[in-house]
Amino acid sequence: MKSNNIQHLYRRIGFGILPIELEKLSKKSKKDVVNSLFKSSKKTTKLEVDTSEIKDLFSGSMMMSGSKLDTETRRKIQKISREKQIELNVAWIDRLTNSQEILREKMTLFWANHFVCEDNSINYIQQFNNTLRKHALGNFKDFVNAVSKEAAMTKYLNTKQNKKQKPNENFARELMELFTLGVGHYTEEDIKESAKAFTGYSHNLQGEFVFRNRQHDDSEKTFFAKTGNFSGEDIIDIILEQKQCANYICGKLYRYFVNDVIDETHVNAMANVFYKDYNIENLMRFMLTSDWFYDDKNIGSKIKSPIEFLVGLKTMVPTEFSNPKQLLYIQKLLGQTLLDPPNVAGWKGGKNWIDSNTIVLRLKLPSLILNGAYISKVKDGYEDAQMEEKKELFKKKFGKRFKTKVNWTYFNTQFKNVEIDEFQNHLLACEINESAKAYLQSLEKVSKQEYCIQLMSLPEYQMC
Repeated sequence: MKSNNIQHLYRRIGFGILPIELEKLSKKSKKDVVNSLFKSSKKTTKLEVDTSEIKDLFSGSMMMSGSKLDTETRRKIQKISREKQIELNVAWIDRLTNSQEILREKMTLFWANHFVCEDNSINYIQQFNNTLRKHALGNFKDFVNAVSKEAAMTKYLNTKQNKKQKPNENFARELMELFTLGVGHYTEEDIKESAKAFTGYSHNLQGEFVFRNRQHDDSEKTFFAKTGNFSGEDIIDIILEQKQCANYICGKLYRYFVNDVIDETHVNAMANVFYKDYNIENLMRFMLTSDWFYDDKNIGSKIKSPIEFLVGLKTMVPTEFSNPKQLLYIQKLLGQTLLDPPNVAGWKGGKNWIDSNTIVLRLKLPSLILNGAYISKVKDGYEDAQMEEKKELFKKKFGKRFKTKVNWTYFNTQFKNVEIDEFQNHLLACEINESAKAYLQSLEKVSKQEYCIQLMSLPEYQMC
């Protein structure tokens, strides 16, 4: 398989590939490379932080009171839960950077912005995150049913308040609008009728699904021209019978993994594969082995999300933050904080990742994180005093925020056999424009480390 195609593949299903691994894979066929990705992602490794302290507080308080948490215990649990969510966020970043199950982890990241959900309970949101991970490459029907019964989701979209005496339509609406069909492919009557089918969905305090039969509306419902005493599972079955569901999901996967600009021919081909059995692994295998996935127009065509930018940097140059909150701070500055989506529609992505503030930050972050905000100076005759002044102001504003430990030894081992003039082939997904070339030529290439930072500080590094 061609090296540039392997790099493209790994930038899309992961966060980049290092030279030593690239050399090994370049001797294999495309089929073997793709097969190895699925093989390594066959199992599911849960992402968990220790929540035993919360469980101990919870069980102790319940034993004392009999049924309800006292105010002080509730506050303690909420405080610990907030701290644990930060821990889970950092653990997720580390998992994305170091996992062997990279395809499953990238798919989990995708689904987290599809089945959007948030909760203030670390137990519920951690459980939800692992449900995404478990079903990321599985059967879509099972996936949707599992998500509909998650404690975090029943809270987030008010399914718990959905009772036959007073139906709540939030989940039923988002199920079709955001999770399965897209806007305009259902009626308001479909929403009302399907909401009745999901009445009675709830959970216990441990986050386990509970069906409350007394709250369920067991009357006949008419949904997509079908009539019956439908359950929530029945509604999902009927939705998946619509070819539009396959089209919608394939369109989102295409925009995320291939190109922001839809190619209807390719999406239709994907939908034909997906509609047969809604097997996500089969669909992804079809996409990743298709010649069009590796077309020149798709390589380097997408703007990295903040998480792709951050994890990609850490993949090339292993970096540890002395304070976990620094990672959250960067995510907030860049506009994407894991476990904290902006709304039920999630992050828009694409060009929305970049504005006048975030592009400046993105260009400065590599030097800030990896080298104390320092980029080697330009050669004699190219000195730009104004540029140096801007660097100093930026360092003064953000320098104290980030204290990192950078593993340059690992980096140097990985890039040992790469000539410095070949670095851009490993770090950049698209061609460098003329002004960027002139800028690079004006810089002193002191070392491979310095040149790595210089390349990461280009606008072209924002693309994947």
